[in-house]
Amino acid sequence: MALSTAIATDPRNAAPLGPTLRPIPSFPDPAPLAEHGPARIVSVCNQKGGVGKTTTTINLGASLAEQGRRVLLVDFDPQGALSVGLGKGDPRQLDMTIYNLLMERGVETEEVILPTSVEGMDLLPSNIDLSGAEVQLVHEVGREYILGGLLKPVVADYDYIMIDCQPSLGLLTVNALTASQGVLVPLECEYFAMRGVALLMETIEKVKGRLNPELTIDGFLATMYDSRTLHTREVLGRIVEAFGEKVFHTVINRTVRFPDATVVGEPITRFDPSSMGANAYRELAKEVLQRWQLAG
Repeated sequence: MALSTAIATDPRNAAPLGPTLRPIPSFPDPAPLAEHGPARIVSVCNQKGGVGKTTTTINLGASLAEQGRRVLLVDFDPQGALSVGLGKGDPRQLDMTIYNLLMERGVETEEVILPTSVEGMDLLPSNIDLSGAEVQLVHEVGREYILGGLLKPVVADYDYIMIDCQPSLGLLTVNALTASQGVLVPLECEYFAMRGVALLMETIEKVKGRLNPELTIDGFLATMYDSRTLHTREVLGRIVEAFGEKVFHTVINRTVRFPDATVVGEPITRFDPSSMGANAYRELAKEVLQRWQLAG
């Protein structure tokens, strides 16, 4: 079972319940695609750091690619963790990053995109230079729409574009939300996870109202779950209580295999393909594909 070893039973219909204490639906394998594009653009966003944004971007992206989808991952965090986690070494040594794309005229998006070790998944890398872009973009006309304009030339080449946002709600994150159709919010199963969500929701609503009326929340993903502790079970219960069906049934368990995979620069689906973490992200891929299909 990819979701969790903690399974309860609903006494009303004897259906198995997952860690979210809801009946576990069966997510079918998606049908193969006859052609690719245009891409759905999704921001993986939470202003709190250390909640699994980059891990989710890498491993969900790799799982979608396993399903025959063409995926572009956008590293939109000056820390460059996504680029490191995909085996690109020291991001400061990269010749071209998304910073060059944002700030230099004449640079084409295709020039900056790098292949990854996963077939069908590419990377738009980043490094610390991106931290200067936020200041430099402040005086630009239409500054909130710049990233969306840069992604437009490659939308037809991919099925999904996933943006790994930095842990803040500044101009870079607003750019990502303005460019996106959906937002995926990882939430760590611990007490402080819920405290900043109200501010994130407020930012999403402002972007939706003023800049991008098509923006929707695709779902909340519970991460770093440990069924052995009462605390994480209670926090997950509060997340479901607050957001209902917007919470994914798939839950990502806490495991040391994720940082191990990061060290070698591979998704966990390649580093340890039979692990609980790899299977959880494969199940999440099927779940989000079903949601995205229903969302149109």
